Amino acid sequence: MAAAAAPASPDMFDEIVMAEERFHGEGYQEGYAEGSHAGVVEGRRYGSLHGAKIGSEIGCYLGFALTWQCLLQKCTDEKNSKKIRALDSLIGMIQKFPYEDPTYDKLQEDLEKIRGKFKQDHMLTQCCLTAMGSLTATKSAITRTCISDFVVQ
Repeated sequence: MAAAAAPASPDMFDEIVMAEERFHGEGYQEGYAEGSHAGVVEGRRYGSLHGAKIGSEIGCYLGFALTWQCLLQKCTDEKNSKKIRALDSLIGMIQKFPYEDPTYDKLQEDLEKIRGKFKQDHMLTQCCLTAMGSLTATKSAITRTCISDFVVQ
């Protein structure tokens, strides 16, 4: 009986000595799994929020372009023809934007091009708003909504 107890003693001490290392490993694995899950949840929330902002921004640009396209269709002079072509170009850029592909390499680059094109088209149509007079308040509302509220930092 004494011989059976003697080999059990070193195993018992090994378990005590190795307990810290074992608990450290288990704690690391649990923390890693929990942190990975929390990272996925936070990433999904962040992506949804910023995706919605970009979608709203592009939707505003498309609404601007379509509205002005309709307003300018009534006028057929050369000046308005240039503005309509510029708006058609903006609409085309927006329609080609890859909404469904978040892994698209040039997403930010294309978004910046659309923003630049919108600013350019906004300047072209700004003179029409000034000439119309009563729509000056609309001009500032469009500018404020499309540019300031939706630009993602």
